[in-house]
Amino acid sequence: MEYLRPSPAVLRSEGDPLADQVVVELLDSGEMAHANQVLHGLRHNDQLVPEDLPAVLRAYLTGTRPVPDWVDAERIARVHAFFRHDGVHVASALSLGAMVGCYAAPMGAKLLHTTHRLDHPHRRLSETTQFLLHMMAPDPLGPHGDLIPAIQKVRLIHAAVRQLLIRDGHWDVAEHGVPICQEDLLGATLIFSVTVLDGMERMGIHCSPQEAEDYYYTWRVVGVLLGLRPDAAPDTLAEARQVWREMEPHHLGPSAEGVALTEALLELYHHIAPPGVRGAVPAVIRRMVGRQVADWMEVPASRWEHAVAGAAHLEERVNRAEEHHVLARRVLDQVGRILLKAEVRRVTHGQSTEFDIPDALCPADPPKLPAPRRTG
Repeated sequence: MEYLRPSPAVLRSEGDPLADQVVVELLDSGEMAHANQVLHGLRHNDQLVPEDLPAVLRAYLTGTRPVPDWVDAERIARVHAFFRHDGVHVASALSLGAMVGCYAAPMGAKLLHTTHRLDHPHRRLSETTQFLLHMMAPDPLGPHGDLIPAIQKVRLIHAAVRQLLIRDGHWDVAEHGVPICQEDLLGATLIFSVTVLDGMERMGIHCSPQEAEDYYYTWRVVGVLLGLRPDAAPDTLAEARQVWREMEPHHLGPSAEGVALTEALLELYHHIAPPGVRGAVPAVIRRMVGRQVADWMEVPASRWEHAVAGAAHLEERVNRAEEHHVLARRVLDQVGRILLKAEVRRVTHGQSTEFDIPDALCPADPPKLPAPRRTG
């Protein structure tokens, strides 16, 4: 059956009605701060929904907790084995390539800048890392996982930002469509799945067709749980790649906000990367996202690109040889897990990241941005 998604006009005009209704009531009643305080203690899938929450929020948390019948838990569980093997590469492709890919979406970059997420790249990276770890756990949607509360909170964060931008007059719906609309949710789902897999391939990391399909499927499920319309999410990785090819020319492009966000991310990595490899970070980003996106975001080119290209070719040869050596694979699995845990501790400072639902936008005016430089 051919995948037929809703038209772009429809997707741009719709947010997330369920979460929007909850946030509207919380904002109107002034209960958002209290709700955040109670939600901080909600971390596990099997945890009882706190009693001292506004009725509308309790109903939302209870109603969105059950996993839909169509979700294949076995496929999601298989992704954990893939992540055990290639977790470092997945995390790198997501935190480098996919993050910059999101900044290359002008509407998304404008939204992040307007809400002052630009000022906190470390927090945004730690949130992304924390969410990924929840997703890639052995049974993320099962009773012992932590993913469902994280999804519920992020969905409310999207709704709060959506409502606050409209209420405060910072967003022209007639010109730009609804902020964090269905098209944005679809684009983000594809960036975090399709482009991560593509970025890994560019770095010489090849996963099996089943691993790639399961990885995309997991993001498809998460996208729907985050409020994406089920009929907007492609069923297969092949369909998702086709949809992204169609969306990319209209969804991505240069913007001053995207350049500033990327610059802030590069500055963050300059501080957390070991001194000997700091120069390689922009080169890895350029290889993962491709020359055009990298130039739009003004990711600096350097001689490191030749070294990164050579490392990617070497990694590809090692990756292929590894499939034929069980012992080598086990050793690399262990090394990968150690490296990933070390990097997570470095990014999160060893602390669990809280997903706070905003009840107001930052009162200060957003910083002025320079016009993006022309690139060749």
